[in-house]
Amino acid sequence: MINETEGKTALITGGTKGIGYGIAEVLLNAGMRVAVTGRNAETATEAAEKLTEHAAGRAIGLKADVRKMSDMEAAVGETKAHFGTLDLVVANAGLGHFGSIEELTSEQWSETIDTNLTGVFNTIKPAIPHLKASMGMIVTISSLAGTNFFAGGAAYNASKFGLTGFTQAVMLDLRKHGIRVSTIMPGSVTSHFAGHTPNRDDAWKIQPEDLGMMVLNLMRTDPRTLPSKIEVRPSVPPSK
Repeated sequence: MINETEGKTALITGGTKGIGYGIAEVLLNAGMRVAVTGRNAETATEAAEKLTEHAAGRAIGLKADVRKMSDMEAAVGETKAHFGTLDLVVANAGLGHFGSIEELTSEQWSETIDTNLTGVFNTIKPAIPHLKASMGMIVTISSLAGTNFFAGGAAYNASKFGLTGFTQAVMLDLRKHGIRVSTIMPGSVTSHFAGHTPNRDDAWKIQPEDLGMMVLNLMRTDPRTLPSKIEVRPSVPPSK
């Protein structure tokens, strides 16, 4: 049995570009409705308008900072009020500060942990009552850096190791309520992460729409089965 996605609603944090935007496009093309969040209201609105060029009325943009619980409570409430249901939450918003522990500032540490880890808590917590009602799903976007540490990754590794563990614990907490929880852990993705500008040299990388298809397939998987943790790598990375 394949779960139908037509008419269901997703809330995607950090959905104005990159991975979040790519996921939103795939879900819209599958007949879903989406709310995308961003820290800037104008950017969020522009992203929603662009997304709905071929899917009129099925996307909205919301200003929300995942580091603030009040913002995420409002975003969840606005999504539910606008579309009438909430079936999927994609906790995607994230950032990275990289450098030796000797160089890493306390501000960079706090911003990384507050966005990549606490921000996911703030996103999921207010959505739980609505997802119980819809027997919905939560997908967090972690990273291969959530199991593989590297020099210069103290803050980022800590946030993603924490996110991977957090998601797996939440999965055990919520599955008794019919809420499925999964984390996707990508390697190199074509995105704007860490100030990168996507270009033709990124063709070998995972593309945002590839991750969108994974989220869609998770939604469509029979509810009796849950891929709770998915590691994703480029098939053929360039030779070193």
